[in-house]
Amino acid sequence: MPTSPTLDFALQNRTNSNTVFAYITGRALDNGFALFLLRRDGRTPYFPNSPSSTLAPLTEDCAIRLGAPGSTTTITIPRLAGARVYFSVDRPLTFLLNPGPALVEPSVTNPSDPNIDIDWCFAEFTYNSNEIYANITYVDFVSIPISLTLETASKVTKHVSGMPANGLDTVCDRLRAQDNNDRAGWSRLIVKQRGSDRNLRALSPNTGIVTDNNLFRGYYQPYVDAVWNKYTHFTLAINTQNNIWGTLTGQVRNGVFDIGGQLFTQPSAADIFSCSTGPFAEMGSPLRGAIIARFSAAFHRSTLLNDPDRSFPDTPPPFYAERITNHYSRIVHEVNLDRRGYAFPYDDVAASGGKDESGAVNAPDPRLLTIAVGGNNAFLAPLAPPRDEL
Repeated sequence: MPTSPTLDFALQNRTNSNTVFAYITGRALDNGFALFLLRRDGRTPYFPNSPSSTLAPLTEDCAIRLGAPGSTTTITIPRLAGARVYFSVDRPLTFLLNPGPALVEPSVTNPSDPNIDIDWCFAEFTYNSNEIYANITYVDFVSIPISLTLETASKVTKHVSGMPANGLDTVCDRLRAQDNNDRAGWSRLIVKQRGSDRNLRALSPNTGIVTDNNLFRGYYQPYVDAVWNKYTHFTLAINTQNNIWGTLTGQVRNGVFDIGGQLFTQPSAADIFSCSTGPFAEMGSPLRGAIIARFSAAFHRSTLLNDPDRSFPDTPPPFYAERITNHYSRIVHEVNLDRRGYAFPYDDVAASGGKDESGAVNAPDPRLLTIAVGGNNAFLAPLAPPRDEL
């Protein structure tokens, strides 16, 4: 049975600010995949026309004003693909248009972006005729905490807790502590608000490398060398979790890792953190993509040397247990209240039937998706009634 053409979202303000804005963006599945934003009333679609020049302003107000701390604002969205819910605190965000139309979204790597010094965050979702899928994400950066609660028509509730209100500060403290241990540059991921000592966000390693391409240069090389040496003598097994491809075996031959006929040269730290460059470029092959997802996840979690079964991701050993690992991802998971959150591009890789690492909720019969921003659990109960007049 297909989903309803629309779905309600309940947006909860759990910050300490009276000035919080929300924005909904995506591609309208029932309107030719058109670029979509929701207007400030939380009900009316806005389909921008293609502008005649780049960096044109929106012609409609799409900043949805949330209520005071502890309040809930209900909005209604249509079926959308590649969608996001953005939040900003104290100041609104600026979205622009390029010909197409194409949406110019806020950036944390462009110093000239008008949003560069604003406190903002987002969650991702897709709502189609089959299901709702939503996740909190730290693939780009950590900032304002977000939690998700999905209620279904069959009376099932799914929840992702996110970080506590002081989550960003805790992440930054632990990045500094890790930098004191290995001097790899983890503290350089911390971004301060301009003119103050306040933590504004913590960039992911991949995003950090975008701003400084020398960051983490050579960091993973000793680990990569050890992996290549091990699998010159042993066989690796990767379960593609696909009925057609099944489990593939691999070994290093003449310095190249051959996994199921797919060849991989040694990845750099930038290749590992991005999961999409160098040997981890997919090059249009679904099979190669399935291998890359599992192979690169094992590098992030540093499980390629200490798994006695040498089978991925079927029997995961403790994640992040090696000295060389993605400590940003380790810290993000430690700070999340339920240890779930998308900390790198393939953080959804898990053993078949295993624990979800990615901080996602999904269901074929959604009734209400509640997205809380701010992490202030003092506002959990009782919340103010939903505001239908925006």
